[in-house]
Order: sequence, then structure tokens, then C-alpha cells
Amino acid sequence: MAGNRKIAVLSGKGGTGKTLISVNLAAVAGKSRYIDCDVEEPNGHLFLKPFPLSEETVAVRIPVLEEARCVGCRKCADFCRFNALAFLKGKPVLFEEVCHSCGGCVLLCPAKAFSERGKEIGRIQRGPSGSVSVTTGILNPGEASGVPIIRKLLEDAAGEESLPVFIDCPPGSACTVMESIKDADYCILVAEPSVFGAHNLAMVHRLVKLFHKPYGVVLNKCMPGENPSAAYCLENEIPVLGTIPYDKELGLLNSEGSIASRENSRYESLFSDLLRTVYLEVSNEAASDS
Repeated sequence: MAGNRKIAVLSGKGGTGKTLISVNLAAVAGKSRYIDCDVEEPNGHLFLKPFPLSEETVAVRIPVLEEARCVGCRKCADFCRFNALAFLKGKPVLFEEVCHSCGGCVLLCPAKAFSERGKEIGRIQRGPSGSVSVTTGILNPGEASGVPIIRKLLEDAAGEESLPVFIDCPPGSACTVMESIKDADYCILVAEPSVFGAHNLAMVHRLVKLFHKPYGVVLNKCMPGENPSAAYCLENEIPVLGTIPYDKELGLLNSEGSIASRENSRYESLFSDLLRTVYLEVSNEAASDS
């Protein structure tokens, strides 16, 4: 049906139900892959509880200066757009917390004063949860960017030929989100029924349009009455893939770290219907591109 299509789930802020939808779609999909790209605060594993786990560290390359070779030309500092290099007393000083490991200073230095060393920035955990293959990225506290970990996470899905892949993105619209969706075949935008929810929906809506990604919206925590996010979808002709009601039982299962679709047939039906709608959208987009 959807084959190895990569489906990214994102939202303009945390707490909208992005992980709720991601883990339940993966659970009802049968054999599938779930990738948690919210590397600063991953929580999909709390629901899926993969076991046994394997772990791999992720490192980046950081420049190391051999001061005796430096001729004070400033080419390295002038090149660095992240201000990770500053000149003090005629010598470059590295602020490795903001270094993006581009390697430009090493390549540009005419005196070959820079070499590189490895720096561990986090880790990746892998394990099964029933029929779901779970991959989780974890960024070490204090690190500036989780992009290298996300790149490594998505390598896991790059060669996948048969499984649907569900990418649980970080909240917001920063670089980590862009990295998470850049190879996605379809994006699910999750929004709450409030003015603030509509504002954050507009933010990620602009992002997926910028990346020319096909997309649809899931409205979560819906109650009778005014729904600014639904109104935004109507005004902007955005397809609404499904609505999830504000439901005490669903909230309780979620707070207990349970996969709702595995615990209750009503929620299994809800998320299965949502998945079929998403698969249909993915298939329609694939057909229109061919």
C-alpha cells in the first residue's frame, strides 16, 4: 500500500499529540519502523518500550589548533559563519559548543595548523516493540545541535525497501525539523483547537510548503464549539486527515505510557482509519508525481 514511504509527523509546538499519533500509527501499521527525531526530549520509547536495546554513540569532528603552525592570517575566523572561531592576541580561539563541524577551517588554513578530533554528542538506541522497529536519538545535554544525530537516524531508513517509516519530528520549525522532513514523502501536521494552536499550525504549514512536501492536518483534542485550527485549514484549503476528540480515557492511557491502539479496540479503529486516509493521500501523491 504505502511500501517504504516515509511519513513525518510534526507540530508547531510540543504537547499537541505528535508522539501520540506517531506511535499509534506505527503500532496499527503492522510491520513498520518508528524513528524518534526529537533528540532533545525523545519520548516515543516510553510508549513503545523497545527491548532488547542496542546502542551506538554519535560523534562529530571538532578542529584542533596547533598554535606553533598558525601564521595569524584570520582566514579560519573570517570563514566561520557560526562564530565558533574568534581571534584573540593574534591566535584563533575555538568555541566548540557552537562549532557545526563543517571542516572549513581545516581546509582553508594555508599553514595546515588545524587537525580534527572526534567529539561524542549523543547516542542512538534501537530495539523492537512487537512488529515495530524503534530507533531513538538522544542528544547529550548542552550540545548545540542535534542535526548530526538526526542524519544518522534517517540513514537507518534510507535503504528500507518494504516497511512504512514514521518519523516523529522535533516540535517547531528549526534546523532539526528541516533535517527530519527533508526526505519525507508525506507530512502530517498536528494541531490543537485553539488560537495558539492555529498560530503554530501556520508556522509548520509555511515550512512544509517551503520544502514542497505534500501534507495534511490531524486535529487533536477536539471539543464542541469554535476550532481556530479547523478554520485555518478551511481558509487555506488544507486537507483534514482526521480529528481526535478530547477524550479522558485516551488521555489516561497516554499518561500511563500505553499505546492506546493496543489497549482499546475503539482507538485501534480510530488510528487504523487515520492510517488508511494517510496511505490514500500518499498513494495519490505518488500517482500524481509519476
